[in-house]
Amino acid sequence: MATTGLKAKMIVDKSFRIAEVDKRIYGSFIEHLGRAVYGGIYEPSHPSADESGFRKDVKELVKQLDVPIIRYPGGNFVSGYNWEDGVGPVESRPQRLELAWRTVEPNEVGTNEFIKWAKEAGSEVMMAVNLGTRGIDAARNLVEYCNHPGGSRYSDLRRSHGVEQPHRIKTWCLGNEMDGPWQIGHKTAEEYGRLALESAKAMRLIDPDIELVSCGSSSSAMPTFPEWEATTLDHTYDAVDYISLHQYYGNRDNDTPNYLARSMDMDHFIHTVISTCDYIKAKKRSKKKMMLSFDEWNVWYHSNEADSKIEPWTIAPPQLEDIYNFEDALLVGSMLITFLRHADRVKMACLAQLVNVIAPIMTENNGRAWKQTIFYPYMHASQFGRGVSLMPVVDSPKYDAKDFTDVPYLDSAVVYDEAEEALTLFAVNRHLTEALDLTCDVRSFEGYSIVEHIVMEHEDLKAVNGPGEEKVAPRSGGSAKLDGGIVTAHLGKASWNVIRLRKAQ
Repeated sequence: MATTGLKAKMIVDKSFRIAEVDKRIYGSFIEHLGRAVYGGIYEPSHPSADESGFRKDVKELVKQLDVPIIRYPGGNFVSGYNWEDGVGPVESRPQRLELAWRTVEPNEVGTNEFIKWAKEAGSEVMMAVNLGTRGIDAARNLVEYCNHPGGSRYSDLRRSHGVEQPHRIKTWCLGNEMDGPWQIGHKTAEEYGRLALESAKAMRLIDPDIELVSCGSSSSAMPTFPEWEATTLDHTYDAVDYISLHQYYGNRDNDTPNYLARSMDMDHFIHTVISTCDYIKAKKRSKKKMMLSFDEWNVWYHSNEADSKIEPWTIAPPQLEDIYNFEDALLVGSMLITFLRHADRVKMACLAQLVNVIAPIMTENNGRAWKQTIFYPYMHASQFGRGVSLMPVVDSPKYDAKDFTDVPYLDSAVVYDEAEEALTLFAVNRHLTEALDLTCDVRSFEGYSIVEHIVMEHEDLKAVNGPGEEKVAPRSGGSAKLDGGIVTAHLGKASWNVIRLRKAQ
């Protein structure tokens, strides 16, 4: 094995448990925005379209990602959405001016169509209610429509629409980004806290088994953060199960070392929200621990200029169509690693979004579907990151960047699947010019052997994929070896690595 001057060490022990990984941290998000729905998951004229108009090729790629939950229908869209527009006979549904993104919404796809599609794709739905232009009444009616068996106005309306059995949607978001002045129906923390509480009470009276997500801050840069969390949770703490976090990153100044360190900002964001939740817990003398739903996260900046030129009031224009490069995939890998290290409190997360709109999956209208660079770390984490998150003891060389100090070159997380007797090490080498020689002590996993070492790397940090041209893709055959309970691996410069071990049968 080749050696360099950079060395990192890890100790992994099955006793160093953080928590069971909730599979829903590998969730995603589809909003009625751009080509996410129309031309993305749904395109009746496409050669692969099923009898309902949904693209089978896209559905197969979603299945490869094994997405456990998908947030729907927004996003900013939901704050002006009348859910009644999207149910019943399609030919009688209205076209609406969609104010969040200034497009025309045809309402060809709505609640029942999306839930059916999600089920076929192997996903549950995280349903969002409109607390912008609407409120308690519309929220409780939608729960009744979706979850009540029958014998009431809205449950019987659902049955008249051909859906006899209730959808039993478990997870509900109480609005979207209500702290944001850009939001239709933006509210102060006091206003939102009261509305969210009263909506939660009404929704739970219909279905006591639902779980609820309260709006947290739209990013850690919001001037109201974290006071928003403290004020809103003062109202909602006993009525909800999660508080949301949203965060996007970009590399506008082309400073890659600083960019790849931005997952440290995400880590700080999570710590601050946990601290705020625990302060409210102490203030209320509560025994309940508030969990986190990081239900929007991704890289988003490539498409900003193109979006400013889009003509308003068209149907499904190409909005927010970031084309991701290799360095974006590295940061997405580090963001997934961050969730795993916070598995005790982050129980849901939604990569925003799933198809075409800042997405791992892209499509051509009436053409091919293809995988962006970020598809792969997301897929690897979803496939192999199920089990118990372990806390590795890490000794790594570090660097300083413009906004961050003591950034470890080795960014890592470890997941132990007890049932399968499998251990997976996820690792990003942030160093742009030098490899890392990793030594990892796994002696507590006696009888294990290496299954594979997946590597994703590319000489050009700006390399992108396209339809029919996959320049950035993972490969098996990395250098990891196991001898005497010690894993050694050569982690190439600027690389994403997945080292899988399993107990010999």
